[in-house]
Amino acid sequence: MISTILGSVALLAGGAAAHGAVTSYIVAGTNYPGYQGFSPSNSPDVIQWQWPDYNPTMSCSAAKVKCNGGTSATKFAPAAPGDTVSAIWGQWTHSQGPIIVWMYKCAGEFSGCDGSGAGWFKIDEAGFHGDGTSVFLDTETPSGWDIAKLVGGNKQWDSKIPAGLAPGNYLIRHELIALHQANTPQFYAECAQIQITGSGTAQPDSSHKASIPGYCSDSDSNIRVPINDHSIPQTYTVPGPPVWTGA
Repeated sequence: MISTILGSVALLAGGAAAHGAVTSYIVAGTNYPGYQGFSPSNSPDVIQWQWPDYNPTMSCSAAKVKCNGGTSATKFAPAAPGDTVSAIWGQWTHSQGPIIVWMYKCAGEFSGCDGSGAGWFKIDEAGFHGDGTSVFLDTETPSGWDIAKLVGGNKQWDSKIPAGLAPGNYLIRHELIALHQANTPQFYAECAQIQITGSGTAQPDSSHKASIPGYCSDSDSNIRVPINDHSIPQTYTVPGPPVWTGA
């Protein structure tokens, strides 16, 4: 029994070292701890959905890709249109792949909000800016990917709540798609609960919305990427609909 427990602890530690997840947030200037998935008994009430592990989701059609298999949180963070939401990763090691930040308007209370249907819209994204001459898709240093900003430093990504967004209960989803292994994408996504205040009336139209899973296919050229092949165009289009910036 002891050896089994120790083995499980070692596996969790190894998974934590190799992979990563959002471990805290700053919403409208207030700090919010994330879910302590590897010591849940020590985890406070949080705004983050409670995920089962740091391990990647290996298919964009898997149900786990939505919120890393997470379940409803016990708290929410208030924010207004124009406020900054920052996600902070405990650790991150990969310098290739996009960052995508999504939101989803709940029909009512958070307790009944599961993120189903084509209601997800992007409020932020970051991709690749290499020149294809000295900085390729797989170049490590300097990387042409914005995700490299999470390697070292404070591992923080800042996004703005869209202008004029209608008030209500929303999920916010931070997604990293790690592309460092050729043709083997890894999806890392966490969700948290935000209550938007104010008197805005703006909502994205259907051209900005998508289902998760459903916004991409495992065979898409920007999902299954032969990243070490310098003969292919050294460009990248972030998957999903266009970013919605608000009213």
